[in-house]
Amino acid sequence: MTILGHFIDGRAVADTHRPQPVFNPALGTPVREVALASKATVESAIAAAEAAFPAWRKTPPLKRARILFKYKELLERHADRIVAAIVEEHGKVWEDAHGELARGIEVVEYACGAPEFLKGEHSRDVGPEIDSWSEFPPLGVVAGITPFNFPAMVPMWMFPMAIACGNTFVLKPSEKDPSAPLILAELLAEAGLPAGVFNVVNGDKEAVDTLLTDPRVQAVSFVGSTPIAEYIYATGTAHGKRVQALGGAKNHAVLMPDADLDNAVNAIMGAAYGSCGERCMAISVVVAVGDAVADALVAKLKPKVEALRIGNGAERGLDMGPLVTGAHRDKVRGYIDAGAEEGAELVVDGRGLKVAGHEGGHTGGFFLGGTLFDHVKPSMRIYREEIFGPVLAVVRVQTLEEAIALIDAHEFGNGTCIFTRDGAVARLFTDRVQVGMVGVNVPLPVPVACQSFGGWKRSLFGDLYAYGPDAVRFYTRRKTLTQRWPSAGIEKAQFAFPSNA
Repeated sequence: MTILGHFIDGRAVADTHRPQPVFNPALGTPVREVALASKATVESAIAAAEAAFPAWRKTPPLKRARILFKYKELLERHADRIVAAIVEEHGKVWEDAHGELARGIEVVEYACGAPEFLKGEHSRDVGPEIDSWSEFPPLGVVAGITPFNFPAMVPMWMFPMAIACGNTFVLKPSEKDPSAPLILAELLAEAGLPAGVFNVVNGDKEAVDTLLTDPRVQAVSFVGSTPIAEYIYATGTAHGKRVQALGGAKNHAVLMPDADLDNAVNAIMGAAYGSCGERCMAISVVVAVGDAVADALVAKLKPKVEALRIGNGAERGLDMGPLVTGAHRDKVRGYIDAGAEEGAELVVDGRGLKVAGHEGGHTGGFFLGGTLFDHVKPSMRIYREEIFGPVLAVVRVQTLEEAIALIDAHEFGNGTCIFTRDGAVARLFTDRVQVGMVGVNVPLPVPVACQSFGGWKRSLFGDLYAYGPDAVRFYTRRKTLTQRWPSAGIEKAQFAFPSNA
């Protein structure tokens, strides 16, 4: 079986160290193996990035941008190849994988604006014949640690902006679906990126800890679960690194009585069950304002959830594929068990799903059907914890104030949305709710590339969001210069603190 290695210093690096199987989730069988990098392998990638940094730092932003323009063209030309790798190793459906790639390419497009966003600020005559300006030099070697659920998009949230700003990069992607990141690295080299500027090391905690503790790595960006985000942030900052760590979520959609119910239901279906709910922005809770609203919502959701088209994502026109691993499927199934035991009404039970051609149990694919709960209480595990699967909970409240209080009381503050036709209600909700990304009649309010992505509370550790303008600040450090050329003659010593007074 093929063993995937790494991409270091501009070339593929073979490795057989600690091979681990990579599964096709739709089949439930391994399709290849991936080598888990040793500490020495990760250190070699860091060394390659460190060696490449001085020349890349001196490369004009316009030349960096031209490489990224070429890279964008190659990504679009090889889109089907990248998508096929995502579908095979992650299990998401073909159309969803294309959407993931497109959103990643948008960040590459934004990064092509490096000559604009790196030009700094200038103030002439801030004092007598004194000028002052700011520059934004890169940090050096930076790293990204990315999750399984978006093997192309989330890495592209990080490295295009990092290298556009003049840094060199080491990516540690998920070992569950490693092929797409390696293709991204190959295409960057084809676009003309110098060797060592971008490196990929496949690995596990040994690789992560090496990146977090090596003094040559200046900053680390992470996306994943909250317990790991806390660990990444604590360990990285303890070793003097700049860290942004995006953690978990429990995203609520508020459904008001005046909402367009049919459109809201369709939007909720896609947001809750798209990619099997394995999205940090997935809607996992609908807060229905009023029992009549909840009854109507559940009545419309039930047949749609039961009719979800589920199968191998390589086929076209499906709604959902499998979950990423058998262990994760079993974990989500355990949440369904817990919800039923705690007294929530199980309206649609996905545990009994049978997919034609995939009836082999643990060897027939990691499938789980869409699941719908009603009468969910905030004390229940299925409400409190991030499930990361195709499970939607309906919570009933009587007022908008109750809905906002419910959302604000949750430990996570990643994303939320409201469905309403009332502008005053929308304005109140968006102003008051304590969540980082908010949608109005938009269930997945993922910011576009020229904005920035991040949550509040225990959904983000660090001060800056991902991509967009915040990425420029994360991957650079401000340097402010003040300059004066003395006129002829000897000037007197000044002992008072300088001012314009």
